[in-house]
Amino acid sequence: MTKPMKIAIASGKGGTGKTFISTNLYNLLQKKGLNVALVDCDAEEPNARLFLTEGILKSSREVNQKVPVIDESKCTYCGKCAEYCNYNAIFFLKEPKIVNVLEEICHGCGACSVACSYGAITEKDDLLGHVSNFEFSNKSALIESRTRVGVYSSVNVLKAAIKEASGFDLVLFDAPPGIGCPFIQTVAQADYVVLVTEPTPYGLSDLKQSIETLKGMDKPYGVIVNRAGLGNDVVYDYLKKENIPLLMSIPFDKNIAVSYSKGELLTDQDSKWKEKFSELFNKVKEEYGNSNN
Repeated sequence: MTKPMKIAIASGKGGTGKTFISTNLYNLLQKKGLNVALVDCDAEEPNARLFLTEGILKSSREVNQKVPVIDESKCTYCGKCAEYCNYNAIFFLKEPKIVNVLEEICHGCGACSVACSYGAITEKDDLLGHVSNFEFSNKSALIESRTRVGVYSSVNVLKAAIKEASGFDLVLFDAPPGIGCPFIQTVAQADYVVLVTEPTPYGLSDLKQSIETLKGMDKPYGVIVNRAGLGNDVVYDYLKKENIPLLMSIPFDKNIAVSYSKGELLTDQDSKWKEKFSELFNKVKEEYGNSNN
């Protein structure tokens, strides 16, 4: 590769098979000796490690943000701190005199510190979560983002995990479900997005939402249909009508489900699937190249 390539594996809903695709693709590529990292960006419920158990923990670090601490002995109760806070993270009453920081919704932007002219606001570290680096070889790693229970937003934790993956030639992002802020933060870093869906009305509805979001971000994408044969042909008809690349179709197969439930990887179990995931990677590279022409 002439430059690093970042591929996000995403979906508009949970349970479509993003981690199934991500872990098998990573397993194949790292065993081929590529300089590759998989970043588990589903910081609220990371699970790639359940399937990729061979890696050795290389490092784990805290992700913190600064939150305000108000010294009421210096506070004049002018209310400027609450006025400057775009996230309503400061509860303020002029009478009776009450000012409290709601740490769980604070974004650590520092606006309240700028607003205060009386030196009443200092800052402290607030733990958001952890980023762990599991090394599989000197050329490959699984990087896990994990948000602390109760933290309002996972964005800062997954941003730290994505940054941890700098230096690899190829980076795979196992994106969080939905199309909210964590999804957008993940796919914003990607060169190409692989959307995983299922052939059901619900799957198609969420696929369309994901695609509309990616169009607004001007991101190239293709689609994998998982559990093919489960529903109907409406997803395929939509892809054909909109001229969207179908990257892979995975059958609704009991053996695949059993293997997945045991934490096994198809690319370790069956040479046929090794070849299919190799073809998937080649097709993604081809589609990405075409999108840049």
